[in-house]
Amino acid sequence: MPLRNTAERYGVVAKAFHWLTLLLLIGSFTIAYSMVDMRISPRKLELYSWHKWVGVTVFLFVILRLAWRLRNSAPPLPEGMSALQRRLAALSHILLYTILIVMPLTGWVMSSARNLPLVYLGLIEIPSPFGVNQALGDALKAVHFYLSLALLFFVGVHVLAALQHHFILRDDILRRMLPWGLRPSTKPPETPGN
Repeated sequence: MPLRNTAERYGVVAKAFHWLTLLLLIGSFTIAYSMVDMRISPRKLELYSWHKWVGVTVFLFVILRLAWRLRNSAPPLPEGMSALQRRLAALSHILLYTILIVMPLTGWVMSSARNLPLVYLGLIEIPSPFGVNQALGDALKAVHFYLSLALLFFVGVHVLAALQHHFILRDDILRRMLPWGLRPSTKPPETPGN
């Protein structure tokens, strides 16, 4: 399997960024769901640290992924997709990338503003850009929460679109991003007159 994208499929690097980001998001949401209603305790603070570390890692992955994408264009969309579908696909990807960049930033500033410093992996302190500001921290807590809902929504749209391409349109959109490679399309051949 090639490292770089080809006209038919994504390469190993793009697939790794895609699927590792998904695993990190599952971990982040699982940690967040677990910690949010816990009483303050060493365990809750530990979970908060893990959640922050995952957020920073997602942010770094997205930046690296976008840099990789600039040098390795994605395989083209199927020719049968309408202009509207192409625009919606592009818009949904832009929104996903934007949320995946902005959400960790809001978490970082929120934590710092609430005097909960971010020490990545327990080793690297990422200083606050604004200092302690409880009002800012409270405002960003709400923004961070609503961004998480938006992220869940757009990830859901992304998954449903991939499944539609696979099971209804029967094209290779999903197959070319699967981690185990590209299998031949199961779409029946077009016959004249159809």
